[in-house]
Amino acid sequence: MLANLSPAIRQYMLVTGNYWAFTLTDGALRMLVVLHFHQLGYSALEVAMLFLFYEFFGIVTNLFGGWLGARWGLNRTMNIGLGVQIVALTMLLVPSSMLSVVWVMIAQALSGIAKDLNKMSAKSTIKLLVPDSQQGQLYKWVALLTGSKNTLKGVGFFLGGLLLTLIGFQGAVLAMAIMLALVWVSSLIFLTKESGKAKFKPKFTDLLSKSKPINILSGARFLLFGARDIWFVVALPVFLASQLNWSHWQVGSFLALWVIGYGVVQGLAPRFTRSGEAAPREQAVVWGALLTVSPFLLALALWQSLPIASSIMLGLGLFGVLFAINSSLHSFLIVSYSRADGVSLDVGFYYMANAAGRLLGTVLSGWVYQQWGLIACLIISCVLLLWSTIAISFLPDREQRLTS
Repeated sequence: MLANLSPAIRQYMLVTGNYWAFTLTDGALRMLVVLHFHQLGYSALEVAMLFLFYEFFGIVTNLFGGWLGARWGLNRTMNIGLGVQIVALTMLLVPSSMLSVVWVMIAQALSGIAKDLNKMSAKSTIKLLVPDSQQGQLYKWVALLTGSKNTLKGVGFFLGGLLLTLIGFQGAVLAMAIMLALVWVSSLIFLTKESGKAKFKPKFTDLLSKSKPINILSGARFLLFGARDIWFVVALPVFLASQLNWSHWQVGSFLALWVIGYGVVQGLAPRFTRSGEAAPREQAVVWGALLTVSPFLLALALWQSLPIASSIMLGLGLFGVLFAINSSLHSFLIVSYSRADGVSLDVGFYYMANAAGRLLGTVLSGWVYQQWGLIACLIISCVLLLWSTIAISFLPDREQRLTS
C-alpha cells in the first residue's frame, strides 16, 4: 500500500511519524520536570523558571529555523531537531546533586530548540502537498496533524507521570533517550534532503515578516497561547498537587486526558467550522469570543467557592474544546496565508510568536500564581484572549491578500 503513494506523501508520513515520536518525549519530559522538581521543594515560580530558556530559545529557533529550512530543506532541520533532543535528554541523566536550576534550564533550552525545529518542519511540509485551490482539504490536513500531535502530547503527559512513579526521574529520561535515538537513526536513513528548499535563496533580512496577514496572525497567536499557558503550564498542576493533594499519577493522568481530548477536538475542528471554506476569519472571531468567556466562568466558580474538583474538570473541559477549535482555525489560517515558495519563513515567524506567547504565559503562570493564586491567572487569561480576538478581526480576506 505504501508503495502506491507518491514520494512526497511517503516523505510526509515519515516526517509526521518523527514528529509524533518527538512529541511523546516532549510531553513526558515536561510533566517529569514539573512534578519532580515540585517534589524536591521548588516553588511555582522556580519551576516556571526551569522552562524559561525552553520558551525563549523556541522564539529564536522558529525565527532562524524557518530561514534554515528554506535554505537547507525541511527534512534536515527535522533531523537536527531529533539529535538536539537526544542531547537534552542525556544532560538530565547526571546525578541528582548536579541537577541545578541552571543545568536544567540549559537542557530545557536545547529541548525548546529541538521541539520547534520539528514543529516548523512538519507544519511547513504540509503546505507543499496540497494545491492552493483546495483550502478545505488543507484545513483538514492541518487539523489532523495538529490534533494528532496534541493527542500524543497528552499521552506523553500520562507517560511522564507513570514513568516517574514506576522507575523514577533518571530511569524515565534514559528510556526516552533510547527510544528517540532509534527514531533518529531511521530518520537519517530514510528522509530525503530537499523537501522545502526555497527556489530563491532567502536573505537574512527575510527573517522578519513584512506581510500584514502574517503579522496579524502572529500577534493573535502570541496572545492566544499566552492566555493558555498562564494558568495551564505551572499554576494548574501545582494547584492540583498542593491544594487538592493529588498524587503525581493523578495529576499526570488528568492533564494527559485533557490534552488527548483537546487533540481529538482539534482533529475534528473542520466539522465544527465548515472545513474553513466559509469566512474563516469571521469564524475565528466568533470562536475566539466564546473562548474568552470560558476562563472567566471557571474563575467565577472558584471565587464563589463551588466544589473545586468539579469546577476544575468542567471548566477545563469547556476551555479545552473551545481552545482546540481556535488553535486549529489559527493553524489553518497561517498555512493558508503563507507563500508556497519559502513557506517555512512565514510559518517559522508565526511559531516564533507562538513560542513568545508560551514564554510570557509560563513566566506569568509561576509568578501570578505564587502572588495571587489561580483565579488571578484565569482573569489575566481572559484579557489576553480578548486582545487575541480583536487582533484576528483585523485580518484581511485571503482573496484580497492573494491579489495584492
